[in-house]
Amino acid sequence: MKAFLLAAGLGTRLRPLTDRLPKCLVPVAGRPLLDLWLDGFRDAGVDEVLVNVHHRADQVSAHLARHRGRPHVRMSHEPTLLGSAGTLHANRDFVGNDEVFLAVNGDDLTDFDVRILASELDRAPQADAAIAVFRAPRPEACGILEVVDGVVTSFEEKPAAPRGDLANAGMYAFRRSVLDLVPERTPVDIGTDLLPRLVGRSVAVPIGTAFLLDIGTPEALARAEAEWPQRGVA
Repeated sequence: MKAFLLAAGLGTRLRPLTDRLPKCLVPVAGRPLLDLWLDGFRDAGVDEVLVNVHHRADQVSAHLARHRGRPHVRMSHEPTLLGSAGTLHANRDFVGNDEVFLAVNGDDLTDFDVRILASELDRAPQADAAIAVFRAPRPEACGILEVVDGVVTSFEEKPAAPRGDLANAGMYAFRRSVLDLVPERTPVDIGTDLLPRLVGRSVAVPIGTAFLLDIGTPEALARAEAEWPQRGVA
């Protein structure tokens, strides 16, 4: 199985830390987010990972040069940010002939087993995507889904008046055919541009009791430092 680790963001909300460090190398309990994701992919049976980079790409390249073992890692440098969906489209050769692939936001800190997404997509042959979801305390800051019998019936990115609190967790399994639905422009985003095209063709997969935290602010990073070691996976 192959996976995209979407890690090219600037991490502006984490400044000044990210003025000198790419967001994917920000450490939690002494280990970079990037390494925590690679461990999770290995445990989930992922064989190959593509990491997209932009901000301080040289640091990410140097870090990945020291990576050994599974999964095999390929780096894709984006001089101009393509957006999360744009990265998938630009690297469709990485997907090759695989019917299903994974894509995750690299700034998520989680112990969710991403292989569940691929399994749920296999169980739903009529669906083109499986989307990990959680109950959001601030739904106006998230992509909000409505779901009927497990099928996504509506999706709105950061709605001013949310119709619920079931939120996109930023982890996906996609069928290869989804790449044909990515709009031909730059940048193009999974949440804003692709998921609305997959309404009625996606299944929602609750993350249950898994830990999930967007490491987007100093406050979130401090919370991660306090709570992540208690999960026993750092």
